[in-house]
Amino acid sequence: MGRRPGSTTPVQVTVVEDGGARVRPDQLATEEPMEIRVAAVGERRSVAVTMRTPGADFELAAGFLFSEGVVAGREGIRSIRYCLDRDVEPDQRYNVVTVELAGPALPALETMERHFVTSSACGVCGKSSLEALQLRAGPVAGGPQVGAGTLHRLPEELRRAQGVFSSTGGLHAAALFTPDGGLVAAREDVGRHNAVDKLVGWALLEGRLPLSGHVLVVSGRSSYEILQKAVTAGVPMVCSVSAPSSLAVDVARAFGVTLVGFLRDGRFNVYAGEGRVSSPR
Repeated sequence: MGRRPGSTTPVQVTVVEDGGARVRPDQLATEEPMEIRVAAVGERRSVAVTMRTPGADFELAAGFLFSEGVVAGREGIRSIRYCLDRDVEPDQRYNVVTVELAGPALPALETMERHFVTSSACGVCGKSSLEALQLRAGPVAGGPQVGAGTLHRLPEELRRAQGVFSSTGGLHAAALFTPDGGLVAAREDVGRHNAVDKLVGWALLEGRLPLSGHVLVVSGRSSYEILQKAVTAGVPMVCSVSAPSSLAVDVARAFGVTLVGFLRDGRFNVYAGEGRVSSPR
């Protein structure tokens, strides 16, 4: 069957400090490729390869396919499994996930808006314009009011939820919170967009979409990928501890998402959807 990769990898490092050097064990965040395949009766196709941190692989696959419009909901997925096909090397079988679709045939993937090649750093390449997203997603509905004081607490709550980060210092995270700051779910990965896909996949498989009553908090910056995935999942508020990109702001404004950036050190900026943020108390 091959080795199932873990979320951390042990290494030996040389620590140089105070004029001396010593060797000690350390842990690194694991980064390995994962291929996502889709299958229907008599058909199978590879649709994505992403560099990810192993763990929640089925959620990652489901979230990716939902965010990209390949499946419209949980009912579109018949099963998810690791690939045991003979064309996959034994030591890579836990790096290939096959999603069997419920329909009788595969969708016309060549007409999709993206080329399905991804990386942990930049997300999906060859992205189309904002107009392409508007063809399959409408404005985010409603959404709760969230107090400024609650928002100030969320980065620390996110940090507490990062179990693998604590041992490696090398992972991004995404988490869903209630409007009063209660943690709902958190996922980690070497890629911000992968962490969000894992959350969306969890919500999809648990029947909790749309996420209209939740706040999404991500480590690092907010990119187009993050906002695109939030919009498809119905998330009304996205917060990050760093800056948003210009296209992320455009998406937030076009779809009615509240976008908060630089959420740290007792302050934050609101780039879109100011009406959902309550005044400090």
